[in-house]
Amino acid sequence: MKPANNHGLKRVFRATGFSMKGLKAAWKNEAAFRQEAVLALLMLPIALLMDVSTTERLLMIMTLMIVLIVELINSAIEAVVDRVGAERHPLSGQAKDIASAAVFVSLVMCAMTWGTVLWPRVMNVI
Repeated sequence: MKPANNHGLKRVFRATGFSMKGLKAAWKNEAAFRQEAVLALLMLPIALLMDVSTTERLLMIMTLMIVLIVELINSAIEAVVDRVGAERHPLSGQAKDIASAAVFVSLVMCAMTWGTVLWPRVMNVI
């Protein structure tokens, strides 16, 4: 049940607490999220240190964040499907597969963005 006095800064603080709780749960329970978060943390300094335009830097960082966002949504969908029931159902499998496909698409987008930005620089070094 929603608290009656959940507005203004109190709502923002409560929402932030719930978000931190969700991040902790994802880190603790989701190996894919941990792997993608570590990868993002390793790639972030590269994006910050590369001699690229501000737009390219933002695209590189934003695609890393999109992968994490989509993985969080995928994990939430999996948790809800698993909570509904343990029996196999085609729609449950379909929901999980579609959420997994969204993660895959975000990873491809990230790889394409990073490749497009870095490829010309790598070719100049070779």
